[in-house]
Amino acid sequence: MSGGARHMVPVDVHLILRRDGEAGPEVLLSRRAGPVYATGLWHLPSGHLDPDEDMVEAVIREAREETGVRIEPQDVTAAVTVHHRPPVGSRSRLGVFFEVRRWSGHARIMEADRCDGMGWSPLDSLPIPMVAYCRAGLDAYRAGRPAAVHFQQPDDTIAYHPDAADRTRLLTAPPAAEPELPNLLRMFAEGAVGRIAQVSEVSWIRTGSRVWRLTGPGGGTWYLKQHRGPKFHAREVAAYQSWVPALGPRAPRLVAADTEAQAVIVTALPGRPLHGMVLGAADEARIQHGLGALTRALHRSAPERPADSAPAADKIKRHLEGARPYLADGDEDLVDALAGIYAGLPLPSLVPTHGDLQYRNVLIAEDGEPLLIDFERSEYNTATRDLVRLGDTWTGRPDLREAFLDGYGRPLTPAEEVRLDCEAAFDAVSGIAYGHRHGDPEVTERGHRTLRRLHTTHCP
Repeated sequence: MSGGARHMVPVDVHLILRRDGEAGPEVLLSRRAGPVYATGLWHLPSGHLDPDEDMVEAVIREAREETGVRIEPQDVTAAVTVHHRPPVGSRSRLGVFFEVRRWSGHARIMEADRCDGMGWSPLDSLPIPMVAYCRAGLDAYRAGRPAAVHFQQPDDTIAYHPDAADRTRLLTAPPAAEPELPNLLRMFAEGAVGRIAQVSEVSWIRTGSRVWRLTGPGGGTWYLKQHRGPKFHAREVAAYQSWVPALGPRAPRLVAADTEAQAVIVTALPGRPLHGMVLGAADEARIQHGLGALTRALHRSAPERPADSAPAADKIKRHLEGARPYLADGDEDLVDALAGIYAGLPLPSLVPTHGDLQYRNVLIAEDGEPLLIDFERSEYNTATRDLVRLGDTWTGRPDLREAFLDGYGRPLTPAEEVRLDCEAAFDAVSGIAYGHRHGDPEVTERGHRTLRRLHTTHCP
């Protein structure tokens, strides 16, 4: 141990506010302005610790002060630690980068005297000019490394430049331990498919269910899903046993189900997630055509049933009340008007539906055609209810709507066109209420997009 005074370093906190964009993950960046360090450069929301403040408290405070978003402590996760030395001066510092994927509120400039720009940037296409220190942390984050050393030299610039010497030294972590299945689930899985050689958790964030990819000693692969409750378990099991077989090889096959564990095991399908994939116009239209054909097969997989009651007005009212604080002017009148129109429509026929038909529940097979997964929301419902969330992709793209309906085999009737708009409005307010309650900005924004679109075609 060396003698003398201890070396002390200041600590910064940096916020990696992350969301899923159309082309992949995005992070929120702000541009410094005014008489501050690194003015004119892009940077993550960040700041120093206040006296007696812990790091999680600090990043939550900085997020609120700089962007207006509100974050709960349980949603803050450690991402990267960077030991940084700036080119000006010789004192080093520690930067602790935190990832947050769930929050409430809309990010906006809160400190106009220190920031003149704020926006979402693709994680794999960060803007220039950016603070080199921030870029080092994001480079480590993208590489999945837990820490980095970023000691700049006196002649280096504060701004990152792709042609400059790379001062970032990424540090590795010990090999991650293989995730353990709870004993009840392991017994269920090995009873169904035999010994499990490898387990990888692949759960989708914010869904409530948990999903693991299971690999056997011989390389066989299955997916194990534990549902968030008995309702979703019962729905998915029933769908796999009755309706999903009509989709043939374009959907997984049920291998086993366990009511006690509220879990299922299904076969794995070779394919890439459609969510976040960048496609050309012709390719996306072809996929929509294939989705139309799959939806038609699902809707025809069992006999239609007549609806035996009017729409649940109390449910619509409940969702509207939950969304009311976050609605724009005129939104509530629009939804009320559509609810009145909906109540006056003839009682519809009900068909087997997927219940959550959107890109995140679609895979693209090696032949370029779509595959459907995740049937935990399947139920008898209106045919148009299955088009609501997929219809979000049709905004400004009439070619995609036309391709889907061509694959579906028929146009919508005038009554179905009205019903689709009404159900889209109800899903929008439900999503806005849910998104703000659970800090899910993607669902919230989809709801607002839908209401803006409906305002252009309906006047309450």
